[in-house]
Amino acid sequence: MAATELYTKHARVWIPDPEEVWKSAELLKDYKEGDKVIQLRLEEGKDLEYCLDPKTKELPPLRNPDILVGENDLTALSYLHEPAVLHNLKVRFIDSKLIYTYCGIVLVAINPYEQLPIYGEDIINAYSGQNMGDMDPHIFAVAEEAYKQMARDERNQSIIVSGESGAGKTVSAKYAMRYFATVSGSASEANVEEKVLASNPIMESIGNAKTTRNDNSSRFGKYIEIGFDKRYRIIGANMRTYLLEKSRVVFQAEEERNYHIFYQLCASAALPEFKTLRLGNANYFHYTKQGGSPVIDGIDDANEMVHTRQACTLLGINDSYQMGIFRILAGLLHLGNVGFTSRDADSCTIPPKHEPLTIFCDLMGVEYQEMSHWLCHRKLATASETYIKPISKLQAINARDALAKHIYAKLFNWIVDHVNKALHSTVKQHSFIGVLDIYGFETFEINSFEQFCINYANEKLQQQFNMHVFKLEQEEYMKEQIPWTLIDFYDNQPCINLIEAKLGILDLLDEECKMPKGSDDSWAQKLYNTHLNKCALFEKPRMSNKAFIIQHFADKVEYQCEGFLEKNKDTVYEEQIKVLKSSKFKMLSELFQDEEKALSPTSATSSGRMLLSRTAVKPAKARPGQASKEHKKTVGHQFRNSLHLLMETLNATTPHYVRCIKPNDFKFPFTFDEKRAVQQLRACGVLETIRISAAGFPSRWTYQEFFSRYRVLMKQKDVLCDRKQTCKNLLEKLILDKDKYQFGKTKIFFRAGQVAYLEKIRADKLRVACIRIQKTIRGWLMRKKYLRMRKAAITIQRYVRGYQARCYAKFLRRTRAAIILQKFQRMYVVRKRYHLMRATTIVLQSLLRGYIARNKYQRMLREHKAIIIQKHMRGWLARVRYCRSLKAIVYLQCCYRRMMAKRELKKLKIEARSVERYKKLNIGMENKIMQLQRKVDEQHKDYKSLLEKLTSLETTYNTETEKLRSDVERFRMSEEEAKNATNRVHVLQEEITKLRKELHQTQSEKKTIEEWADKYKQETEQLLSELKEQNTLLKKEKEELNRRIQDQAKEMTETMEKKLVEETKQLELDLNDERLRYQNLLNEFSRLEERYDDLRDEVNLMVSIPKPGHKRTDSTHSSNESEYTFSSEITETEDLPLRMEEPSEKKEPLDMSLFLKLQKRVTELEQEKQSLQDELDRKEEQALRTKTREEVEGPPVRGAELEYESLKRQELESENKKLKNELNELRKALLEKSSPEVTAPGAPAYRVLLDQLTSVSEELEVRKEEVLILRSQLVSQKEAIQPKNTMTDATILLEDVQKMKDKGEIAQAYIGLKETNRLLESQLQSQKKSHDNELEALRGEIQSLKEENNRQQQLLAQNLQLPPEARIEASLQHEITRLTNENLDLMEQLEKQDKTVRKLKKQLKVFAKKIGELEVGQMENISPGQIIDEPIRPVNIPRKEKDFQGMLEYKKDDEPKLVKNLILDLKPRGVAVNLIPGLPAYILFMCVRHADYLNDDQKVRSLLTSTINGIKKVLKKRGDDFETVSFWLSNTCRFLHCLKQYSGEEGFMKHNTPRQNEHCLTNFDLAEYRQVLSDLAIQIYQQLVRVLENILQPMIVSGMLEHETIQGVSGVKPPGLRKRTSSIADEGTYTLDSIIRQLNTFHSVMCQHGMDPELIKQVVKQTFYITGAVTLNNLLLRKDMCSWSKGMQIRYNVSQLEEWLRDKNLMNSGAKETLEPLIQAAQLLQVKKKTDEDAEAICSMCNALTTAQIVKVLNLYTPVNEFEERVSISFIRTIQMRLRDRKDSPQLLMDAKHIFPVTFPFNPSSLALETIQIPASLGLAFISRV
Repeated sequence: MAATELYTKHARVWIPDPEEVWKSAELLKDYKEGDKVIQLRLEEGKDLEYCLDPKTKELPPLRNPDILVGENDLTALSYLHEPAVLHNLKVRFIDSKLIYTYCGIVLVAINPYEQLPIYGEDIINAYSGQNMGDMDPHIFAVAEEAYKQMARDERNQSIIVSGESGAGKTVSAKYAMRYFATVSGSASEANVEEKVLASNPIMESIGNAKTTRNDNSSRFGKYIEIGFDKRYRIIGANMRTYLLEKSRVVFQAEEERNYHIFYQLCASAALPEFKTLRLGNANYFHYTKQGGSPVIDGIDDANEMVHTRQACTLLGINDSYQMGIFRILAGLLHLGNVGFTSRDADSCTIPPKHEPLTIFCDLMGVEYQEMSHWLCHRKLATASETYIKPISKLQAINARDALAKHIYAKLFNWIVDHVNKALHSTVKQHSFIGVLDIYGFETFEINSFEQFCINYANEKLQQQFNMHVFKLEQEEYMKEQIPWTLIDFYDNQPCINLIEAKLGILDLLDEECKMPKGSDDSWAQKLYNTHLNKCALFEKPRMSNKAFIIQHFADKVEYQCEGFLEKNKDTVYEEQIKVLKSSKFKMLSELFQDEEKALSPTSATSSGRMLLSRTAVKPAKARPGQASKEHKKTVGHQFRNSLHLLMETLNATTPHYVRCIKPNDFKFPFTFDEKRAVQQLRACGVLETIRISAAGFPSRWTYQEFFSRYRVLMKQKDVLCDRKQTCKNLLEKLILDKDKYQFGKTKIFFRAGQVAYLEKIRADKLRVACIRIQKTIRGWLMRKKYLRMRKAAITIQRYVRGYQARCYAKFLRRTRAAIILQKFQRMYVVRKRYHLMRATTIVLQSLLRGYIARNKYQRMLREHKAIIIQKHMRGWLARVRYCRSLKAIVYLQCCYRRMMAKRELKKLKIEARSVERYKKLNIGMENKIMQLQRKVDEQHKDYKSLLEKLTSLETTYNTETEKLRSDVERFRMSEEEAKNATNRVHVLQEEITKLRKELHQTQSEKKTIEEWADKYKQETEQLLSELKEQNTLLKKEKEELNRRIQDQAKEMTETMEKKLVEETKQLELDLNDERLRYQNLLNEFSRLEERYDDLRDEVNLMVSIPKPGHKRTDSTHSSNESEYTFSSEITETEDLPLRMEEPSEKKEPLDMSLFLKLQKRVTELEQEKQSLQDELDRKEEQALRTKTREEVEGPPVRGAELEYESLKRQELESENKKLKNELNELRKALLEKSSPEVTAPGAPAYRVLLDQLTSVSEELEVRKEEVLILRSQLVSQKEAIQPKNTMTDATILLEDVQKMKDKGEIAQAYIGLKETNRLLESQLQSQKKSHDNELEALRGEIQSLKEENNRQQQLLAQNLQLPPEARIEASLQHEITRLTNENLDLMEQLEKQDKTVRKLKKQLKVFAKKIGELEVGQMENISPGQIIDEPIRPVNIPRKEKDFQGMLEYKKDDEPKLVKNLILDLKPRGVAVNLIPGLPAYILFMCVRHADYLNDDQKVRSLLTSTINGIKKVLKKRGDDFETVSFWLSNTCRFLHCLKQYSGEEGFMKHNTPRQNEHCLTNFDLAEYRQVLSDLAIQIYQQLVRVLENILQPMIVSGMLEHETIQGVSGVKPPGLRKRTSSIADEGTYTLDSIIRQLNTFHSVMCQHGMDPELIKQVVKQTFYITGAVTLNNLLLRKDMCSWSKGMQIRYNVSQLEEWLRDKNLMNSGAKETLEPLIQAAQLLQVKKKTDEDAEAICSMCNALTTAQIVKVLNLYTPVNEFEERVSISFIRTIQMRLRDRKDSPQLLMDAKHIFPVTFPFNPSSLALETIQIPASLGLAFISRV
């Protein structure tokens, strides 16, 4: 097919563009032969006419289909040309963030200027062992390819890393070396791989510097050979360096720096050890401040100095040498500050005592005068004389700089030599891998000698690269047996000849350097005369006579001749070197002592770069002229020789190429500059590779891949059984030109563009098929829609017509109903009107009649009231007249009677004057006076009482006053007869007057008080109302605060619950982590143990024959025995009494290590600590409850309860002590009896004693209850006693005594009470003291609680004033403080309790052992004959010797035979197949039971130790066999369960039968051995997982990813070159069925061996985790696997695995959850990825994937067909924005080596030990049943 046929309408092409280099456009019409213009439309929509070149008529290059864009290998592109390569790299770099791309055999690496997480150890493990074409491009893939080819082909390898400065060469080389160091490991314990990696920071510090293009630019080239031994482990390394840029030491351009080491020194100047160097800031020194940029952003030079010194130490450069290096470097900095003063035009001087020079001389150990002199002078030697000539200031400065460069070069060379010495290995090197980190092609505005040498080296490397590519192409054609056609490729040998051939540029340069008056101008003229117009590659610039142009393979470069001769000669004054050689500084003299021995004293130019070579000639003490002659070898000559040596090395190895590309000049991350990229692609040879590939058959397909891809182009009849013939038939029909393809043995080879043509045909066929499918589907859909619409229309019509009919019927019904409603409505209205009128009339009548009746009633009522008024008025007038008359009459009577009284008084006065009358009258009055006096006294008392009552009862006082008045009048009548009586009456009257005044005063005060009380009452009421209002407000505030507190408490509760849940989860995670860490330590311990055994075996093999009489023991047995044995003399302190009785033994290795006992002791102490903690918690709760009860019930009840409880506790303790003492005495008495008959269980004496003991116990219980009742009564009486009258108590006692009629009873009661009181008095006193102490303690607690409460209230008040966040934080802080204090208190209490418990336990153990020994001795004293002869109760005598008790007896000498037959020689596939599951474990346990029955601790230890060592030996010997490991894991777990089940501990005996409980161990606690067996089971489990992983590893990727379980879903894309150059051929494909079959095998083997179901679940979970992790890791590293169809395949495969879990009832094992990341990755490949809703769904769905994994899958997503769409960059950024807050691991890959911590849940066996039969096939006849 002609290429022009592809230029049809809608075809896409590339056209040149000055800005973007290439632009994409689309043809608007078909191209026809002869058209001069092509109609195009750019992507932005602009139409364009593209004119073809009239001479070449070359059409614009076609664009590849979108399905091929972003391929891993550029050679997989159908169209191989510059725009396709550039676009593919840009899409991968910008859109997918992929920096590595294959281009045939070249790895193109683009510097991202950003740290990427793709270089971790997990990535290294993922690439290790993988084929290069199977994984995404990576520097690790190239390194793995080199490593595998070295091991497979037995050929040395080279990795050539090249590129511009800043392209990432050094980093790529560093990662390659890291890969070798990680994968291969070290052959010795010297950690050579660490030393190899440690050389990087040293070389970077002395050879790297900041440039305008790169912050860490390597200013030298290096070739590192990493040596390997026969097992391909690193043994050493060697480094060769090229072209060190010495000029940077003395000059730096703007924004550049000197070498890093100088700035590191200046940054560390403050260190004490650097004080002598007298350094300062970098801006102080001339050699470090010229660039004006002494600091690099993000780099700490002081910290880098630390790394550099650490690397030097690791490589064997001790501190003295390091200080020597720093001393020389500091001297160089001070040398740069040396200044010169001009005397005249031809001479100069240095000022005297010049400080920089003085410091330089001090540091270098040279004389100041000599150095000062030779810096300003030089020596000229002629044939006869020697002259000393002064030099000018400019020449002196140049000489100073040349000296500095020379010293630095020597120091650089010395450091490289020492690094090589440190990396040198004494082991013979078998092979090596070289890593060449060399500069790429360089072209600048001004190019000098350095660029010339660099480009010369790149010409040589490009030639070697072209030859290698051509060779590979030729090998591929010959391998496939297709006709070989000579491919024309660019050969740059003419350019190389121009440079290095005879009379070439270098030859003419060396010749000019030998001329006495040679100059750059004369050399340029020679170049013009020799090569201009004679060599097409050599040109002369038009505007210059001091430059020349060379046409290199990459571009034309113009070189300026100025400085070529000086840089090539590299002049250093010999006198200055002699001064340095005479230095007292030893290290400085070392630098120059072998100068004459080297091939070149300095292999660098004065302003250029230096060549360092390892090659040296033999030292010779020849003539001085000979040394000077050797000294005059030029730099160009040396560089050419070194380059030839390098090419010879590279040609002797298999090269691998890494081309580093710098995407932009501004160091912007992930920014792609097309112009710069194209320049570098042309310069590094990538496009040349493409051109060579395109010249032949660049596209290659296997027959199966071609058939799978283009099956759609075949008809069914064309498909034959022979795939090769089918493909041939198809191609003959599709491509008529047979030169466009070739058929090889296994592949089809296509010319460039043919695959695109086939893809176009395939796409057209699919498009036609799609159109046909769409047409049929659309027709079917429209017909279905029409039928649905027709049916809907008929249905609607039917419903409408029915609706109309119903509406008409409804209308008729409504009309009839309306008429009836009108009739009844009209009747209702008329009837209502009539009733209304009638009711109105009746109401009016009733109102009128009522009005008339009321008026009549009112009139009658008024008349009646008037009559009553008249009656009462007339009566009142009559009464008034009567009262007036009566008053007048009474007045007249009073006047008359007064007159008569006056007359009578006058008569009495006359009579009173007579004495005799007085005497007569006074006769008998004395008695009356006495009586009257008494009456007066009584009345006076009454009067006083009345006075007291006057203030309260005024009415009573008035009454008494009237009474007193009457009495006074009566006394006055009597006192008229006596003066004394009269005087007294006057006194009484005065007193009454006073009393009246007091009464009035009291009344007034009372009134005042009442007024004040009223006022106070009002104020109080007002205050009360205010208080009520405030109380209401406070109640509201209180309710609000309570509500807030409740809300806050609720929030805190919820928060604490959440935190509790989180902490619980965290604790579970921590527990799993601790368990995992412990199991990893066990794994490491077992590995070290195996290694120790291997080393010991090797040592034993090297040891000579043992001496006669010396018996060797099994080394494995002895070593393992030492790990699990301990000396019987090394016991705990509580066993001291027993140990004193034991005979002394010599120390020898026994069966258990001391740390197991300590471990048990620690466990016991932790349990005791926990129990004490629980007890303290209970005490605290009890104290709180008691305090609450005390507050409720009051102190008296609390005190009574406390005393009662303490009395009860003391009584119980005393009773228990008494009972224990009596029991011990009885037991001692029984044991002291010599006759066994007496102590036999059936003996009469035994029964009598037992009855007595029972009765005594009952009596004690009764007495104890009585005493407790009495004490409680006494206590209650004591609390209830109040101070009463003793007479009452005596009366009560007398009554009680009188009730007792019998005097004996009275005396007995009195004595009993007296004794009881005496007995209890002391106890009450002590109890009172304890009670007082406890009360004080409780009061202290109450006080502390009050203080705590106050503090809490203050904190609460403070918290309420704080904002919610600060409030929560403050409360949490307070809670943490409180808990911390409580914990400290608890710790103190626990320490005290621990001490007490330890003492008590020690005593308890001693007593328990004594009792056990006494009981065993008692049982041993009872002989069987005596038991048989006992006539009483023969049923109780056990007959154990006649029944099988589930024990096995063996002799001590048969133990090795038992271990050998039962463990070492037992084959799981042989005899063990027919055994019951776990039979070896049961047999071993029954043997242990017998040893326990015999109380033989030595036998138990020996058997258990031998068993453990035997299992270890079997697993070491057959550890790769799954059945063996599974068998012994099952038996170890069963043995462990048996030790638990029959340990006698209640927790393990719950599921035992009574018979099984009888079989428990009686004498020994084997908890330590249970721990040892548990550790052994963990090791076996980890070994089982490793065996599983090794078996499944080759199947997982092939079965889960590569194999098409659903045929026809996945499409095959065109493969690249890497698919056909994989290191290892296909070893056969594994399918998902292979994995499931293997899982079935694993499961059946484990079930057959009787493994615990829970353990099987854990194994299956681990297996599924490995499967999911390996699958996901490969998916994340393979772009070709990230497609929609592959997601469907993965989902189907996972569903098959889930179905397998359901079939095996393992869905609850947690295995499915381990596949969740893989399931979510598969879903991510299948879901829609366009809108924000899709992004939200992805974020919520992929919760098991990390953000890095999600973004990686989206970046790698690649459509297999053109109908799929790529994921846009904006969508990926949306995902990243949504996931930025997610806190997950930044790690990309899952840890496939992770092993979940294993647990062994207790699984008791229902199998009875006595029913187990031992098969004869085991060879255990020497064991007997007991």
